[in-house]
Amino acid sequence: MQYLHLRFPEGKAKAVTLSYDDGSRHDMRFLETIEKYGLKCTFNLVGNNVANDSRTMTNEYIKENILGKGHEVATHGYFHRAQDLIRPIEGIKEVYDSRLALEKEFGMIIRGMAYPDRGINSVEHPEVYARIRSYLSELDIAYCRTCGWDNDSFTLPDDFLCWRPTAHHDNPGIFELIEKFMTMDIDNMYRASKGPRLFYLWGHSFEFEGKGNWDHLEKICAALSGDEKVWYATNMEICEYVCA
Repeated sequence: MQYLHLRFPEGKAKAVTLSYDDGSRHDMRFLETIEKYGLKCTFNLVGNNVANDSRTMTNEYIKENILGKGHEVATHGYFHRAQDLIRPIEGIKEVYDSRLALEKEFGMIIRGMAYPDRGINSVEHPEVYARIRSYLSELDIAYCRTCGWDNDSFTLPDDFLCWRPTAHHDNPGIFELIEKFMTMDIDNMYRASKGPRLFYLWGHSFEFEGKGNWDHLEKICAALSGDEKVWYATNMEICEYVCA
């Protein structure tokens, strides 16, 4: 109920955001595709890769084509280690070192994150999550996306450090979810259901290359795009707007 009366910029009741991990070279083709449809994405980069500039997607490309076109860069750990499988001191170092590497290279403050490797389920592992949440907050991480725990009600998170996405792009019901979201007439719904809705897609661009199904991405983008009643934004844009 805390978001019942909230609306996105220009009074919009719905928003769409994307979150893609690891910074592979296939992000370049992915970016070209989503740009055609006016979608915005947060790219979660591994700090060690950025520090060594060892990927095909160079830091200069990221500056010009990702940051330069209004998309976001967030951290995905320094060595892509699962936060719930390492000691807190190692988890702190993962996040801190990654932030330093990204901030040094891109000259900006990085406060967004996606959990590396396996995400974290705050319901199934409350004690582990509480420990992780504590140091993420101390490290000034504003939000952290988890995975494998779909949010098919399209609701905004109660806790941005355990931000559940709507679905992975390979979800068998992805197009049913998109249709349900895009056809929702929120302003004419029952009062208690009038809160804002978010469609949050996540994945890895190399999955499209590996399966040879870039047309799947095209279909998803086409289905999500072109609605003047939807705000297309990065993860941080949504987090900052809602928290403000």
